[in-house]
Amino acid sequence: MILADRTDAASQTVSGRKRAADLLARAERSELSAVFDALPQKPVAHQVRGPETGLVMVRGRIGGGGAPFNLGEVTVTRATVRLDTGSVGHAQALGTDREKARLAAIFDALWQEDATKDFVEQALLLPIAERIADAERRKADETAATRVDFFTMVRGDN
Repeated sequence: MILADRTDAASQTVSGRKRAADLLARAERSELSAVFDALPQKPVAHQVRGPETGLVMVRGRIGGGGAPFNLGEVTVTRATVRLDTGSVGHAQALGTDREKARLAAIFDALWQEDATKDFVEQALLLPIAERIADAERRKADETAATRVDFFTMVRGDN
């Protein structure tokens, strides 16, 4: 039973970290900068890797289920930092904004610490999630407005 509890806690931490990494990758630089400026104590972050920019091959599938094929390359920037507390944060983001990747890596490290996890969740991750959900709702509403319903009229017995 103890092993099962540890496994559940570990899987929740992994899924939570994946969620945090996804939201940090989709964050705007201005969001990251504003929350970093609002930190009561700025963490000291040492660069472990990067920030560095490179290319990643994007693969696609026709119809979402066909055979995979190479669609093309996209520019990605990644960074890894280590805080003075020992936490290591990683970040990847589309584009060439190195400062965005560095800040996202710092927030990934802060998210892993008990003392700052709630601050990162409330001040940064929840607003990002709300912004993304609003954008998706707006896009769905715009798409629904252009929907055309086709129907067949029955004229009688021919």
